Amino acid sequence: MLRERLSESLKDAMRAKNARRVSTLRLIIATLKDRDIAKRSEGDSNGISDDEVLRMLATMIRQRRESIAAYEQGGRIDLAEAEQEEISIIEDFLPTQLTEEEVVAAIREAIAEIGAAGLKDMGRTMAVLKSRYPGRMDFGTASARVKSELAAQAE
Repeated sequence: MLRERLSESLKDAMRAKNARRVSTLRLIIATLKDRDIAKRSEGDSNGISDDEVLRMLATMIRQRRESIAAYEQGGRIDLAEAEQEEISIIEDFLPTQLTEEEVVAAIREAIAEIGAAGLKDMGRTMAVLKSRYPGRMDFGTASARVKSELAAQAE
């Protein structure tokens, strides 16, 4: 379903002659095809799942945020703005992000569910979150929150 939305959006962007959107969507589709090919070479003929596509899109956003920081440090505001435009295009295909309160609740629920007792359980906790909320939370931020929750629990 997500693949169809990407293709339809690319066609619409081409009709509208929206160059930034066309180039961003082509990049997403090319990355998706690369990952499908890699998955097929592992013996999976279906390619990557929608959850993996969501994780791929979240990774693309994270990469662009890192680029924005580098461009702003280098004084290249024009390139930072272009990256921000790409982020907003990519975000169109992600489900709505969890609020801060929802993230905290999800983390506490995951910790309680697996019976996490300290920092040694951080990997298991993050695995639960990543499987349940692909594309719906920033796992870099969530990781720091999980670490603080587990540290507080260990005390």
